[in-house]
Amino acid sequence: MSATTFRSVRRNVPYFQNEMNALLGNLSLSVKSICICVICTYLLSYWSPVVSAFSVTPGHLLPPSFRIWTLFTSPFLEIHLWEVIVDIATVGLCGKLIEPLWGPKEMSFFFVVANLSVTILSVMYYLFLYTATSDPDTLFSIQIHGLAGYIAAVTVAVRQIMPDNVIFKTPLGKLTNRNVPLTVLITSIIAWAIGLLEGVYCTMFGSGIVFSWIYLRFYQRHSNGTRGDHAENFNFASFFPNVIQPAISVIANSIFSVFVKIGLCRKPVKRFTDASGPSSIQISIAGELTDAERRRQKALKLLNERLTSGASKDEAKRPLLRQDSQDDNNGASTSTRSTLPASSSSPNLSNANVASSSRNAGESVVVGIESSPAL
Repeated sequence: MSATTFRSVRRNVPYFQNEMNALLGNLSLSVKSICICVICTYLLSYWSPVVSAFSVTPGHLLPPSFRIWTLFTSPFLEIHLWEVIVDIATVGLCGKLIEPLWGPKEMSFFFVVANLSVTILSVMYYLFLYTATSDPDTLFSIQIHGLAGYIAAVTVAVRQIMPDNVIFKTPLGKLTNRNVPLTVLITSIIAWAIGLLEGVYCTMFGSGIVFSWIYLRFYQRHSNGTRGDHAENFNFASFFPNVIQPAISVIANSIFSVFVKIGLCRKPVKRFTDASGPSSIQISIAGELTDAERRRQKALKLLNERLTSGASKDEAKRPLLRQDSQDDNNGASTSTRSTLPASSSSPNLSNANVASSSRNAGESVVVGIESSPAL
């Protein structure tokens, strides 16, 4: 039985090799580098001094130890094989889904800032926990490492990019993209409660959700010069069930108002674009720039370009009415152009609607005729 299994695996090795080459061949250099670093540090994690040297310990990050380098080495360290697999799958998903939209530079920046912010937020959480409990284990026994926070940040980014489609249905209701970050966080807390996960994993995951939403909501730069995503369907309350969203909105809006007053956040600017003519007009008003309005602006801009290019064409070449007649002598059919008289009383055009719109300064004139069927 074992020999048969070995031969089967051996026959499938070229197939798996080709699939892996196709997958890795389409990934960028940064994604490949992250995957290689995660695999290498996992192999080194069997040597216990490496785990202590690469992980962030809240008590050792502060003076006199001051192990600042661990802020940059801790994201690549995983001590469980399943964590390595999840990390590689998440980074590969970013390379396939997010990096083509953001670009390699923004993707790398998001990776670095997300991991640094998650580590700092987690350290602050354990420092606060130490001040509340005076337990030295929260400072010197906790080891922060891995990409749990970055995975949480990616779930928020995917929730922003992808539509709110139904992933699968459960007896408790439908699970959509909107519910993924909070669902994974609750699942990790339950796994920690029954002893399947370490508490630091839940801390990093929650920190990753908070950081990613703040960055994508207020600070991420876009190619059109705007910052953040102020769509209504991406507010903080939208991560929670509909029943408690009003209460979450009140709390979140109050905190945001305080941050605006002290200068940590800015009020978003709402831009309207009038692309009805060759020259567009933009008006900026304090408010929120929704995702639907951003798509509307792009559509208006594209429509404006097409109308401008179409206005330069000769409209006289387009016939208003075609009359077909049969030449009895030569047996050939000809088409003649004619205009519709003002006093026409033809039964086929009795209900014709003639609409014309003219524009000044070189604007085109469009005339349309819509005829009703013969009586």
